[in-house]
Amino acid sequence: MSILKGKKAVIIGLASTRSIAWGIANALKGQGADLAFNFQNEKLEARVKKMAQELGSSVCLPMDVSSDDEIANFFNSLKNQFGNFDILIHSVAFAPSSQLEGSFTEVTDRDGFRIAHDVSSYSLTAVTKAALPLLNDNASILTLSYLGAVKAMPSYNVMGLAKASLEANVRFLAYDLGPKSIRVNGISAGPIKTLAASGIKGIKTMLDHMEQASPLRRNVTIEEVGNAAAFLASDMASGITGQVVYVDSGYSIVGMSLS
Repeated sequence: MSILKGKKAVIIGLASTRSIAWGIANALKGQGADLAFNFQNEKLEARVKKMAQELGSSVCLPMDVSSDDEIANFFNSLKNQFGNFDILIHSVAFAPSSQLEGSFTEVTDRDGFRIAHDVSSYSLTAVTKAALPLLNDNASILTLSYLGAVKAMPSYNVMGLAKASLEANVRFLAYDLGPKSIRVNGISAGPIKTLAASGIKGIKTMLDHMEQASPLRRNVTIEEVGNAAAFLASDMASGITGQVVYVDSGYSIVGMSLS
């Protein structure tokens, strides 16, 4: 049985077949959902449209989430080309590379702090607000976080603060939109060797440590995150909102590893 049969999903932030967004898109499609996508700029247009076509979608529209005008234009166009929908996936995060290496105190500056929070957290509020007129009853909104939101992680720096803001965003949106029967949740995925993660210094060391220290003794995959997303987006998770679900081989429960 396909748990998303008849559902329509909008996925924001797909940029690579190595990304978590790709894992989610495949899982949602595999469970019967029709998909629509955005691309950030002309440089990514051809690549994202090719991936969309592989997933049977012809709806792929421009939107940079740092621009209110582009967000408004995206959802106006989406209304005409895709109509109302049931699922909104927010898979967007960014901080300047200068902020993701070295001492947090030394490298963090005002502009980097602002950009990280604007793109990685505020954009969830912005796209949710713009999407509301198109969301069907019992809709589901889902975003992606990381353990660095609640624990200090080497080199994650200001992105950890932005993810903490994002997780608070999930709770406030869930509380605000609950009376409209709209659920808002997050997935905190373990480290995965994605294109985005390659910008974080020491990612290989993080992956090696995760494999040794997590209860399952392995890293997670984009497919596993995608399956969790499909569940949270479905009516099977109708009583779950305001939560951040860890898909990290259990690493987040470990206090000390002796391996």
